[in-house]
Amino acid sequence: MTISRRRALGLAASASLFALLPKTPVFASSGEGLGLTADEALARLKKGNADFVAGRTPAAMTDARRRGQIAQKQTPFCAVLACADSRVPPELVFAQGLGDLFVIRVAGNTLDPESLGSIEYGVDHLGIPLVLVLGHERCGAVTAAIDVVEKGTELPGSLNAIVDPIVPAVLKAKRQPGNLIDNAVRQNVLDVVTRLGTSEAAITEPLAAGKLKLAGAVYDLDTGKVAFVA
Repeated sequence: MTISRRRALGLAASASLFALLPKTPVFASSGEGLGLTADEALARLKKGNADFVAGRTPAAMTDARRRGQIAQKQTPFCAVLACADSRVPPELVFAQGLGDLFVIRVAGNTLDPESLGSIEYGVDHLGIPLVLVLGHERCGAVTAAIDVVEKGTELPGSLNAIVDPIVPAVLKAKRQPGNLIDNAVRQNVLDVVTRLGTSEAAITEPLAAGKLKLAGAVYDLDTGKVAFVA
């Protein structure tokens, strides 16, 4: 382990900032979603990915009629916290159309205060029954975190803010058999799902009531398939 003292202090500061976030809902619930249960929403994602892999993407979901249907109100059935990688657009990966997914994208699919607040809004205000954390193979942010851990790499600018939250997943992955990058990508997804499940009342309360489900998945860049890991 060769993380510098400056990096270690930065990680501690990030954890302290996250701990200071308010633990009460901010938005009054008014969303009704599509009336789907979490299991139905998950099944729709899985079918959509199968359609994507088979080349059966429904073009009608992005046409003028669809735009008119959702212009006054959005009713997404799933919130997706995904990596910013240009090769992993959730709407295409799951063969969904305009207004179907409430997507938050950040390199490394990490959970910062802005991402968490966006997910809270989707759950509490829009009535979303399912939150998916979507990682992908050969993730650049995860690879950078591995370099930080194994080589003590110092990153420029604000890149540390992206990579530092992934470092704990890399440390866990180093104790696992198999490919380090693959294991770290999967572990990062699992860690974010865990953090979501213990984060805010807007998420933990519907979880406890059985109205919300959290899921984690990893996208295969080569095949287009999504493997659900949580």
